[in-house]
Amino acid sequence: MCRIALRLDYPDRVAPTPIVVLISGTGSLLAALLEASRRRDSSFTVVGVIADRDAPGLEHARAAEVPAQVIAPADHPDRAAWDRALAAAVAAHSPQLVVLAGFMRLLGAPLLDSHGGRIINSHPALLPSFPGAHGVRDALAHGVKVTGASVIEVDPGIDTGRILAQRAVEVLPEDTEASLHERIKAVEQPMLVEVVQRLTAAD
Repeated sequence: MCRIALRLDYPDRVAPTPIVVLISGTGSLLAALLEASRRRDSSFTVVGVIADRDAPGLEHARAAEVPAQVIAPADHPDRAAWDRALAAAVAAHSPQLVVLAGFMRLLGAPLLDSHGGRIINSHPALLPSFPGAHGVRDALAHGVKVTGASVIEVDPGIDTGRILAQRAVEVLPEDTEASLHERIKAVEQPMLVEVVQRLTAAD
């Protein structure tokens, strides 16, 4: 991914790559990205956060003084109109990478067409096993001994994109959906940060 050199007081440094983060929930992955972006050696900066509802995670963006907005399907006449609005909201920030961090909706053609190959998603399961909205619950229901987290390149399917990274997590006999999800998050957060750092780093 190309980055533009910024020659100011530090000729050996480059401008961090702008990314937009899409969320639907509490924003734990967003919080990890924001924390990482504040490091002096970070290769990326979060320039915008967009949610599909008034998600609690928006508070992370507001606390960091990152522009945050809600593009809710209910505020648009149909799915096609929402797809266009979401694509326009993302484009307004001119990101070089779009990160789905707990975003619970499929992306439509307008965003996929304009940012194809530059959208990634984090998923709490070892894909291709247990795609969809209930990866943790499904893993428990199937009785697997190992699950984990994946970061993928987004395509039009449901968690069918190219796998960029994976981390395994053991399923314990006493695990509930909540406890297992928390332990998955513990590996998912640093993995997502590492992938974003790698994709936005200078060649």
